[in-house]
Amino acid sequence: MKLRSIRLENVRRFEAAVRLDDIGDGLNVLSEPNEHGKSTLFDALQAVFLRPHGSKDKEIRALRPHSGGAPEVAVEIETAEGRFTLTKRWWSKPVARVEQGGRLIAQADAAEDWIGRLMGGDGGGPSGLLWVRQGLTGLADGSGREQQAALAARRDLLSSVTGEVEAMTGGRRMDAALAQCAAELADYATGTGRPKAGGPWKAAQDEAERLAAEEAELAETARALHAALTERKRKRRELAEIEDPEAAAARAARLEEAEAAFRAAERHAERVEVERRRVQAAEGQLRDAKARLDALRAALAERTAAARAADAAMQTQETARTSATEAEAALDDARKQLTERGEALARAEAAHGAALRRQAQRDGAARRADLSERLKAAEAARAEIEAAAAHAAQGPDAKTLRRLEELDAGARTARALRDAAAPQIVMHYAADRAGSVTRDGAALPDGEAVPVPKGADLDLRGLGRLTVRPGAGPQAADEAESAARALAKALDAAGAATLAEAREAAARRAEAERRVAEAKARADASAPEGIDALRAALAAIPEAPKGADEDAPDPAETEAAAAAARTARAEAEARRDALEAAASDARSRAARAEAAAEAATARLARAEAALDRLDDQDETALTGALTQATAALRAAEALFEEAASDAPDLPAAEAAMARARSVVAQAQETAARLRPEIAALDERIARSSGDAVEERLAETRDTRAAADTRLAAIEREVAVLQRLESALQAARSEARERYFEPVARELRPLLNLLWPDAELVWGDDTLLPRALIRDGREEPIEILSGGTQEQVALLVRLAFARILAASGRHAPVILDDALVFTDDDRIERMFDALHRQAGDLQILVLSCRQRAFRALGGKLLRLAGGQRTETAA
Repeated sequence: MKLRSIRLENVRRFEAAVRLDDIGDGLNVLSEPNEHGKSTLFDALQAVFLRPHGSKDKEIRALRPHSGGAPEVAVEIETAEGRFTLTKRWWSKPVARVEQGGRLIAQADAAEDWIGRLMGGDGGGPSGLLWVRQGLTGLADGSGREQQAALAARRDLLSSVTGEVEAMTGGRRMDAALAQCAAELADYATGTGRPKAGGPWKAAQDEAERLAAEEAELAETARALHAALTERKRKRRELAEIEDPEAAAARAARLEEAEAAFRAAERHAERVEVERRRVQAAEGQLRDAKARLDALRAALAERTAAARAADAAMQTQETARTSATEAEAALDDARKQLTERGEALARAEAAHGAALRRQAQRDGAARRADLSERLKAAEAARAEIEAAAAHAAQGPDAKTLRRLEELDAGARTARALRDAAAPQIVMHYAADRAGSVTRDGAALPDGEAVPVPKGADLDLRGLGRLTVRPGAGPQAADEAESAARALAKALDAAGAATLAEAREAAARRAEAERRVAEAKARADASAPEGIDALRAALAAIPEAPKGADEDAPDPAETEAAAAAARTARAEAEARRDALEAAASDARSRAARAEAAAEAATARLARAEAALDRLDDQDETALTGALTQATAALRAAEALFEEAASDAPDLPAAEAAMARARSVVAQAQETAARLRPEIAALDERIARSSGDAVEERLAETRDTRAAADTRLAAIEREVAVLQRLESALQAARSEARERYFEPVARELRPLLNLLWPDAELVWGDDTLLPRALIRDGREEPIEILSGGTQEQVALLVRLAFARILAASGRHAPVILDDALVFTDDDRIERMFDALHRQAGDLQILVLSCRQRAFRALGGKLLRLAGGQRTETAA
């Protein structure tokens, strides 16, 4: 299909008819300024081929002029069957006609069907690929419906040109197969591959799980029945063994034998116990004899020690009583003195209170006088500060003086080092010749070493001049001169010729600074808040009234008297406290001494009483009794050892008897326990046998096997569907290169016009380029510049147009301002690409960039006729 002419009437701002005629093959260009109707022409073409004549949707409403009316568009096309005129009118008396040479071919719905077949289906066919509306330069631009229509057109085109096999792996048949596979799989499983709720797979799985649980429950019941039978058999056998007469008689015989052995062991143990008690009695007698002897000896020693302690305690008690008496007397004197000084303090405080009350009456005048004196002192201090400040700025400060002192010490040290290392002259005068040798006019001292580090000229009276020239020596002389120069420089900077002058100047400066500091201190003391504040305070105090009491006592004197009285009372109180502590200590010592004396006396009395109680005992007799008790103990121990050596083991006999008794008791308890347990097992076995557990278990196992078979079949079917889906997707991915080969082949020379050796990577789902490979680097389409994206989109559309033409489905390429962001250099190469493709295509370029598109070439078109009441878009 190729366009030959277009006529618009009542379309937007074109109320009168307007025509675009003589549209030729190849490249056609309509280049007009903005608002001359280029986009209106594009939208009108879209409406003719894509909007039914009865439509009143927003696209058709957008075509109506502001004054109202029915939009009408007529397009003359040329196909392999000849030339046809398509006419549509919307809104008022809608019309759709297809005419050929003035002959009506179809109208109304038949005309819509004819146009639909021409465009290749409901989606608009090639128009979705090749017609670019203004502002939608990207391949993925447009509404959702437009994008779906373009995707369908791309898939249909690629499937038709790559053959049936490729259509199966990359086109609609592949999509249909994948959709059918996904639909069947969706009946069974969710998107994550798990059983779908309510689906057959989930139902079979639930049934198998239910039967498995039921089988497990029945199996557990059967197992419990078998276990109950086994347990009943075991318990009956155990009861029979316990109730066997021979076993019962053996248990009774073992019990009787154990009891007899225990009674014999018990009797022997009683004999051993008698001998043991005899040993204990002998031990008691020995202890008693030893205790009596030890008590006698201890009582004698205690009486001697107690007598000595009682004598010492009586002496200490007498001394402590004397000290306590003296301390109490001193304490009474201190308490009396404290009372007298307290009364004197009360009188002094009363006198001071009276003086303060009288002073308060004179406070105004005194305060005023004080402020006046402080003001005079502050003003005098300020004057002294101003006078001394000038002197404080003269002379070196303390830091500079320390530096000068350090330099002077360094210079002296350097001179001493120099003199120590320099040649020396020692002059010894003859009699009556003293002072006949001089140096620089000064006589050399007699017998004294004079250093000459740099030599010297000596005048010898009556003889001439002697020159001393030392050789090259150490650097001490240079260091001394350097130190002297540094000192001189520092003195000059300080404004002094000598260090003494610098010290005097520094002293004067320090004195001036001291006076300034003292004056500031006096000023701060007199007027801490400033002289102005002091003057204001003085002005605020009224003058004292006349007639004030001038003979009133001085509060300072009364305060001093009160303070002296308080001090005297505090001293008396401290003396009283100290004497109280001393008296308390003396009393404590006396009490402790008395207690100690009493205790010592009591101890002596106890010792004598104890000795009196033992007066009838003799130490020799007690020693003999101890020897006899020792012999008796040894004899009793020998008898005890003899009885204990062959004694039977009483705990073992008792344990054997307890074990025999427990065996008999255990047999009786076990028999009593087994009888009700066997009865309970009988009842349980009878109840379970009546429920036909074994038959139900076998039936459930058969039913579960069938359910597992059904579940396995469904799981196999799900696995097959999943494998089929993966295989179909893999096959489509493997056929991608063959699927996109036609458009890639058409694009290769076009891409080389802009980027040599460049290629595009295609998306399987969108059938659009997803990346551009340049210089071996893959760049996603979305990150490319706007100009590069529109260039790729235009080249892809030109490639699709060539594929359509090669398949016998010629369709015009219509570009409404498709090159908006392209720079001057690339737009030239894009013009070359348009001319390259225009050999066997019809391309209609609509642009407002008149100057840039002059270099495009092609056939120049013009809108003719019509009256525009408003500016056309």
